[in-house]
Amino acid sequence: MNMPVRTAADLLPLLPELVMVGGAFALLMLDLFIGESRRFLTHLLGIVLLLGVVAMIATGAGGHGSVLGDMFVRDVAADVLKLAICAVSALALIYTWPYLRERGLYKGEVTVLMLFAVLGMMLLVSSNSLVMIYVGLEMLSLCSYALVVTDRDSPLGSESGIKYFVLGSLASGLLLYGLSLVYGATGSLDLATIAAAARESSSSLMLVTGLVFVVAGIAFKFGAAPFHMWLPDVYQGAPTPITLFIGSAPKLAAFGMTYRLLEVAAGPLEDHWRLMLAALAVLSLMLGNLGALVQSNLKRLLAYSTVSHVGFLFIGFAGGGAQGFSAAMFYAISYALMSAAAFGAIVVLSSRGFEADEIDDYKGLNARNPWMAGLVLCIMASLAGVPPFLGFWAKLAVLRAALDGGMMWLAIVGVVFAVVGAFYYLRVIKAMYFDAPEGQVPEAQPNRPLRIVFGVNALALLALGLAWNPIMAWCQKAFAG
Repeated sequence: MNMPVRTAADLLPLLPELVMVGGAFALLMLDLFIGESRRFLTHLLGIVLLLGVVAMIATGAGGHGSVLGDMFVRDVAADVLKLAICAVSALALIYTWPYLRERGLYKGEVTVLMLFAVLGMMLLVSSNSLVMIYVGLEMLSLCSYALVVTDRDSPLGSESGIKYFVLGSLASGLLLYGLSLVYGATGSLDLATIAAAARESSSSLMLVTGLVFVVAGIAFKFGAAPFHMWLPDVYQGAPTPITLFIGSAPKLAAFGMTYRLLEVAAGPLEDHWRLMLAALAVLSLMLGNLGALVQSNLKRLLAYSTVSHVGFLFIGFAGGGAQGFSAAMFYAISYALMSAAAFGAIVVLSSRGFEADEIDDYKGLNARNPWMAGLVLCIMASLAGVPPFLGFWAKLAVLRAALDGGMMWLAIVGVVFAVVGAFYYLRVIKAMYFDAPEGQVPEAQPNRPLRIVFGVNALALLALGLAWNPIMAWCQKAFAG
């Protein structure tokens, strides 16, 4: 059998991934030869690498196409998600350095692990095979487990790391079992071939059972109820910049995985998975919002609010079609920016020996620092879905997708819980503007570059809320045709 001759040009669609993996290995080696005092160089080069990959993707370097025996595909949807993943990850790295350095926790492997996690996400959103999906997912998961226990002397961090590892392994097993059933029912690992086989045997019990396990694995990676039990403990136990990273960029990768598995591979089974995602959306909205109402720790509150936001994202998925997926992508990108800003507020307001992660820590913030209080107000208003902030348009997009998909009841549930969810965000705003501070709250150490980045991050939620159309058009382009 004659095999086609492969040249370097055939691998051009892989160019961003090749640059990422080469840069990550280079930084891993560089870190071995530089002292502690110059470790900032590793961190800075990591940010430069991510921004360089953003520029490559934005300019279309390498072009679109499929490589590695059609296991890897680069298209508009993959480019949009990769660009957002790399940009949010660069933002997370900027927040990480001053926080970990001040506490003596920064090691060179933190940056390298984050870069390899980004590589796993990039592979995940470009997967065109069940094998590539699992490779990308496990690369992301293993790096995330290690990052959560960055503070090895913290009992809370060690406990959350173990919980994350055990429950994450269970979820990976569920997903792998589901993928094996899908392979057994269709006889192929290629997503397009699976879709063709599913179209001919959509009533296959093995195929539908495999789909159930796949959806369960997807729900865990998103943190959707009832697979959310790991989220509050991991968010609270991990160092705040690490929580910022695993709470933002991986949601974009999970979106990409869901699109590839459900729309590209299981599109003919749409009637089944739309109902499953609708049920998960209702559970997530209910348990996430009710859980957040009783929290006093801000990181746990944001963890439960993540569950509710995943519920809104699943409303977009359940709407189905190009509009549903474009609305869900818009929501995922919007939430990644909002989550980065919310945890960024904790990073900026914290100092050594003081973590600004209790709601009581924000009492009287407006009297102490009106500018910071205004920025936090923008973040909470956007998370709550108050117009004209970005979060409002994201919620509106997924609710409209549900209506257009014939799921008015799901849209009504979303509106009801959007009102419920506004309450716990208003608690933070009330604490900042109407409550007197309790005790002596230490002032955060001044870090002008970090505060500038945080200010841009928070104000972007307002600016993008006023000019959200280009982002939505970009998302719609990803699923056009």
